[in-house]
Amino acid sequence: MKVVVVGSGGREHAICDALAEEGHQVVATPGNPGIAACAEVTSDPAESLEADLFVVGPEAPLVDGLADRLRIQGKLVFGPGRDGAMLEGSKHFMKRVAAEAKLPTAAFAAFEESAAALEYLESMAPPYVIKTDGLAAGKGVLVTADLDEAKADVRAKLSGSAFGEAGRRVVIEEGMSGPEVSLLAVVDGHRAVALRPAADHKRLLDGDRGPNTGGMGAYSPVPFFGSDLEARAMAEIVEPAVARLVEMGIDYRGVLYAGLMLTPDGPKLVEFNVRFGDPEAQVVLPALGPGLGDFLAQAAAGQVGEPPAVRHGAAATVVMAAPGYPESPRSGGVITGLDAAGALPGVKVFHAGTRLGQSGELLVAGGRVLSVTGFSRSMPDALARAYAAIAEIHFEGAQFRSDIGARALAGGRPTEQA
Repeated sequence: MKVVVVGSGGREHAICDALAEEGHQVVATPGNPGIAACAEVTSDPAESLEADLFVVGPEAPLVDGLADRLRIQGKLVFGPGRDGAMLEGSKHFMKRVAAEAKLPTAAFAAFEESAAALEYLESMAPPYVIKTDGLAAGKGVLVTADLDEAKADVRAKLSGSAFGEAGRRVVIEEGMSGPEVSLLAVVDGHRAVALRPAADHKRLLDGDRGPNTGGMGAYSPVPFFGSDLEARAMAEIVEPAVARLVEMGIDYRGVLYAGLMLTPDGPKLVEFNVRFGDPEAQVVLPALGPGLGDFLAQAAAGQVGEPPAVRHGAAATVVMAAPGYPESPRSGGVITGLDAAGALPGVKVFHAGTRLGQSGELLVAGGRVLSVTGFSRSMPDALARAYAAIAEIHFEGAQFRSDIGARALAGGRPTEQA
């Protein structure tokens, strides 16, 4: 089968790699230097290409309606249309759908004017959760117990100085506490099938400190999210959401990513995303056995089957980010050591923000640069493999966390707030 994958990040590298391993002919647009090692890359737009299946990786082209334009051309597409993609394109829309579907989630209010938003904050108890309404590459969320910091964030977002037009409406939510889990379900328009859950680390620094990022690492499976909790989350959150989309006339075909918080009252919805998570895709997809291409094509055609079997007991990925990330990442540094890292057993290195220099050297080109994934029968060994590979890779100012999965491995339930 010929498959076109749209995107250029670590998630798309993981998708391309998994499909290529199955023997599919994979074309990526625009791709990246790492993807070029397992697939054909092209700068041609997806609408000008022909394939048996199109997989749209990032959220921005989905919100922009790329899946709709491809379907109008009669192409088989894995990825929701613009109407469904607004679950991620507008947090206000997502929260309205959640309320209409009676999903367990945090209470909220949306504002476009500072005075009302600040008054609402003053009526709340901390922690305060302020989110940009529009797309912000995973960085438009502030969680703080400091009222003054919360007010400053609201002013910056609504003024457009923080996130431009994406921030000119904010959603303010009550705080929730508990460990977070990412549950990725593949939807065929009416039925949802869950993949193995993952947990990611959103904060930049060890100990879940520092600013929110697009994700600094992930691991799967999640020891504190068993089959009972997964079944409950599917029954109380994912399936009612899909049913509500059907009622709204939205034919949703693609990934429905449910970001969950495991509160004392059970799983609650933090957010929906409309694509494979990044970096979750880098631990969920490579751990699957053969059959991913057919599985995605079935969902795109409206008849999803059972997902491929899991072939790796555990997978963990650690993100290497550029200096200055997330506020002001600096690009241009030379990356070395990838051959040595990739030669280690049970390791895959996925490119997220890289480009080739004029002399063919690999350079830093984005905030999150590489996603280094280890696979093994056990989580401790998977993490050890990932960190052994990171020790081989070098670029100036590289940032990465040294505690991915650590508290879960110690038997704890890492506490997050959202």
